This record gives sequence, C-alpha cells and structure tokens, in this order.
Amino acid sequence: MQGLMQNWQLTVDKVLDHAAHNHGDREIVTRAVEGGIRRTTYAELRLRAKQVSTALLDEGIKLGDRVATLAWNTDRHMEAWYGTMGIGAVLHTINPRLHPDQIAWIANHAEDRILMFDTTFLPLVEAAKDQLKTVEKFIILTDPDNMPENSLNAVSYELWIDGRSRDVEWGNFDENTACGLCYTSGTTGNPKGVLYSHRSNVLHTFITMGVDTLGMGAADVVLPVVPMFHANAWGLAFACPATGAKLVMPGADMSGAAIYELLDKEKVTITAAVPTVWLLLLTYLEENKLKLPHLRKVVIGGSAVPERILRAFEENYDVEVFHAWGMTELSPLGTLGALPAHLVDAPHEEQMAYKLTQGRPPFGVELKILDDDGNELPRDGKTSGRLVCRGPAISSAYFKGDGGRVLDENGFFDTGDVATLDEHSTMQITDRAKDVIKSGGEWISSIDIENFAVGHPKVANAAAIGVYHPKWDERPLLIVQPAPGEKPTKEEVLKQLEGKIAKWWTPDDVQFVDEIPLGATGKINKLKLREMFKDYTLPTA
Repeated sequence: MQGLMQNWQLTVDKVLDHAAHNHGDREIVTRAVEGGIRRTTYAELRLRAKQVSTALLDEGIKLGDRVATLAWNTDRHMEAWYGTMGIGAVLHTINPRLHPDQIAWIANHAEDRILMFDTTFLPLVEAAKDQLKTVEKFIILTDPDNMPENSLNAVSYELWIDGRSRDVEWGNFDENTACGLCYTSGTTGNPKGVLYSHRSNVLHTFITMGVDTLGMGAADVVLPVVPMFHANAWGLAFACPATGAKLVMPGADMSGAAIYELLDKEKVTITAAVPTVWLLLLTYLEENKLKLPHLRKVVIGGSAVPERILRAFEENYDVEVFHAWGMTELSPLGTLGALPAHLVDAPHEEQMAYKLTQGRPPFGVELKILDDDGNELPRDGKTSGRLVCRGPAISSAYFKGDGGRVLDENGFFDTGDVATLDEHSTMQITDRAKDVIKSGGEWISSIDIENFAVGHPKVANAAAIGVYHPKWDERPLLIVQPAPGEKPTKEEVLKQLEGKIAKWWTPDDVQFVDEIPLGATGKINKLKLREMFKDYTLPTA
C-alpha cells in the first residue's frame, strides 16, 4: 500500500515562485560590479528570470543543455541562475579563479553552449576564447552604457533580455532532471564535474533551513560572501528565497571596508564566507574600532576556522560562529557547529573547544569512519579513519563517469578526509587523506599545527607539509606567511605550539614565505607547496 499524497515535483523553480508569491516585496540588494548599489525584489527578479528563460529558448537552448556563468554574487547572476534552471537547462557556474586553460578545459568538458560573465572577467574570457569549442554565444552581464569593447561579438545582458516574454513555463519536468553543474577545484588531475539534480538542490535547501544549520527566517538579512560559483553559495541562493530572507549580494568588492559597509547599512543578521575573508574584516574592524550591532551569526567554512577568528567574533563582537564543513560533492553542507543540547549550559571554554570541531551532521547526512580495510571504526572521539558519507544531496558519480565508481558497496562516498567521530557524531577533521603526515607509522594532523600557528599575532597564514626523513619517513615542516609588517622568528612560532599539540608533532623546522599559495576556492594549495619544497632537507635529517 502506498500513501495518497500529491506528486509535487521538487524542482527549484518552485523556490523562486514561492518567494515571489509570498515574499514578493522582500529586497535583493546588490553592490553592482559597475559601481553603486542596485535594489530589486523577489517578485521583480522572478519576472526578469523569466525573460532570461525566453531568451535562452529563443537561442535554441533545450532541456539538459549547459549554460555557463563566470560571475560574482549579484541580482543578474541570480536571474541567469533561475532563468536557466527553470526551463530544465543546466546552470554551470565556473570558478573565475582558475587559469584560462583550465576554464577552457572545463567549459569544453561540460559542452557549454552559452557563457554569461561579468565585465571583470572579460580579459579571462578573451584569453580562453580560442580554446572554447562549444560556446556559441557570449553575454556580458551589464547594460549598454557599461558594455566594454571586446573581441567576442558579445551582447549586453540587458539588451539580450529586453522585451522578452515573461509568460514562459517553468518546471513540468521530472525532479531528477539535472539542474546545476559545479567542478571540483582539481588540485590533483583535471577537475571533475558534480551534477546536481533539482531534487537534490531542493532537499539540500530544506536541510539548510534548520535552526542548527544556516537557519535563516523571513525576518533575517543574509549576506552570502561565499561565491555562487562555490557549490551554490553553500545553498544560500536557494535558502534565502525559500524563507523570504532579504538578500544582500556583495558583487566584486571583497575588502574589509566593503563587507563592513554592507553588514552595517543593510543590517545583515547572517553571513557566510571562508576564513580569509573574515580575517580581512576583523582587521578592518580592529583598526577602525567598529562594532557589529546587527550581526548575529557567521557561518565559516572552506577550511578549518582558526581559534582567534572564532574568539574574536564571539568574545569581542557577540556574534555566534557556526563552523561548517562540506564539499562540492555534498551540495555542499555536511556538518555544522551549532551547540548540541548537552553543551548549551557548559563552561565557555568547553563550548569554544566544541566550536573548533566541524560539528555534527544534520538530518539528511550520514557519516561514519572506516579503516583501510573498510571496517567501521568506533565513535570515541579519538580514533581517526577515512570519513565516508551518504544522503539525498550527495554525489553518486561524477559527470561523464570521470573518476570511475565513487561509492562503496553500501552507497557511501569517500570524502578523502581523515576524521574522528564521537558518541554524539561530533566530527573533527584531522587531515586530508592526501595531506596527512605519517611519521614513524603514526599520523600527525597538519590542520591542528596550522590552526595553532595562525593563532600567533605575527602569523597571517601557515601550512604544514610532510618532508622526507631517513629515520621517520616523514616529519612536519611548517611554512609561515608573516602578518604585514611583522618578522616572526622560528622560535616564536614553535613556542606558540607548545602545550597545544603532542611534543612529537612539533615541526622539525619553520620556513617563511612572502605568500602561501591558495587554490581556486581559497584553500591552501599543498600540492604547490610540496613542489616548492621538494628539494628541501630538514635540519634533523
């Protein structure tokens, strides 16, 4: 016997329909790429997205065709987003921080037919244009007055949608239809495409709306600093219209001053970004003796949150920090650090220790840890193993079968992370499987070393890598990027680690660099660091 419920297909066009019908006058505020502030509403954005749909149909775009964007978080990007997805085409967000050759490879692999991009990225597109084999039309996300000269025969977005019909039909296709395409950053080999479905994006939206996840409501004002090309802006491009939250889009300016201006003037209550953005903001706040009277929650992900960022927000600005962990393949949220019931009344330091973990999985994400033979390991908070997961918004394969089979016999996806789980399913990443330092047969967590090193006021960024050692196989080398104007010594940095890590974890040496290389998503590029120090010999070797 089956239930007698309606077969209401979970397609993302319903998200924006809901926003327009129930929160139609709620604002979307954009810091325009061309300069100034632009304001619209969910109702108006939906109508303009319908014009995008009509324009795409007039270009011959069909169900399943890929439409690419190279764009910042703006209202126009949102219009392109929903206008593409609404007709069953696949919105492919390309990361503009990639090299032109890699952008061309991704666009060709995806077989993108149309490319929409902000004026900022014109040089990037022109550098890649001769390699783009499938792109038929270039659209620049601007108006005729700001249209730059170009060699692409590109058209202005505003001219392209002008006068188009707003009566186009959305939806009316299966909820498992492909919806979005996002490629991994490709630190090893070519990037791999993660192909989201309408169903997976809607279910992920439900997950994000929980109080212990992103947890916004209709009265909230949300600033997604995390870009829309980074795994759907962590789901905020769907969750905000689903709840009716006011949406503040930062555009291209990620400076501390620009982010603070939006936080203050638009009275933002929830925001989300990677740690490097918050370091810039905190520096700006401290230098100018400013406060954050409206902000109540900061979601920090992308890499482990340094303790000094956590304490600064919570202790100096009275802003709650939610540490988040996830992956492109998880749509992307996997765990979040809302305080569980047993810690609500715990001492402050105990709460801080918990918030430095990656938190717990929401309903819809299953986690476990395995040894190298695939046996499940105990949830004791101490034993490390390979972290695997499954759920309705977690990838089952990569686009075009790249990478082969990615699920085990029980349907779990191997995240590539090494982690612990405790009896409450609190998860703590100890390393990436490919980055773990194995010394004398024992694992050393590079993440712990890095986080404690960054706690030193003279350190802007730090990375630990394993370097060959004749006796121990590998020993840790700590690479430090000094804070502006500072000259920390090796002794000062190592003293910062004393008592915080096991003594045998202490790096055998510290090397200083002008800048630690970052990958396309803002994470430390360990691959490049290992290449930089491939000929380095430890003094203890």
